Amino acid sequence: MRLTGVFTLFPALLAVQAQVGPGYVTGNTAVHDPTMCKDNSGTYYIFSTAPGIEIRTSKDRTAWTLIGRVWPNGASWTDQYTGTSNGNLWAPDCTYVNGQFILYYSASSFGSQKSAIFLAKSYTGQPGSFSNEGLVTSTSTSNNYNAIDPNLLIDNGRWFLSLGSFWTGIKSMTLDPSTGKLSSSTVTALAQRTAASGAVEASAVFKNGNYYYLFTSWDSCCKGTSSTYNIRVGSATGGFVDKSGVALTSGGGTLVLGSHGNIIGPGGQDLMVDGDGPILIYHYYTPSGSFLGINRLDFSSGWPVVV
Repeated sequence: MRLTGVFTLFPALLAVQAQVGPGYVTGNTAVHDPTMCKDNSGTYYIFSTAPGIEIRTSKDRTAWTLIGRVWPNGASWTDQYTGTSNGNLWAPDCTYVNGQFILYYSASSFGSQKSAIFLAKSYTGQPGSFSNEGLVTSTSTSNNYNAIDPNLLIDNGRWFLSLGSFWTGIKSMTLDPSTGKLSSSTVTALAQRTAASGAVEASAVFKNGNYYYLFTSWDSCCKGTSSTYNIRVGSATGGFVDKSGVALTSGGGTLVLGSHGNIIGPGGQDLMVDGDGPILIYHYYTPSGSFLGINRLDFSSGWPVVV
């Protein structure tokens, strides 16, 4: 992400791991890799990993109803990447801009670099209303990164897509705002780990005030209550660093939210700004499955704290 030079260094204040619950949510909240956006009428939408991508709506950000799927008849163009007919489509990312839902999503299979990120658009967000805008980018074994877990940042009219999982970590590419597709083939490194077999993924770049933050999920996902997923963050100077000054490209990352009590493996996060400030959206595990967590974030110390 060519944002070097627009970042400002702020004091390295200590971040505190929040030992709080996953917010108060009701209804159908059995989600994985949730992303949330809000339309002009004030309706909230959650899109999440599933065959066809599941859609849930809420009028109050609390009570959620499953209303259907983005692709109710499947998405055959993704089958070559999932390796099956109508397979899971992973980690969607929703942005509501200019009266339109902009939805990026990925198709792959566990442990594979045969992966792709696709784009869909809708003016209503309703099941079956999305247009297939096609392929954005893809990877194979010839690449040193993996094209999954997309996240869109719109900053002063510029569009950036962060992506990546394991291998050489989190990358960024620039997009053409008029199409939502790549405007350049340049790939910029944002974060990388060598520990835990390089387990860093689910990036989300978020701007709060004049500062930029890169949120990622570390360690082991998708193993129920054996999952060790946790949410980490770095802030931008010339590149992203954690509170100790360790570059995220060198394995840095300050803990935002980890397992605590009966909340296991929080991760797969997204962020948005609502009327009450920045919001963290994620999944966590219980013996019954994966569920939706929604919490406010407090940036008053300079580092995000879950409240």
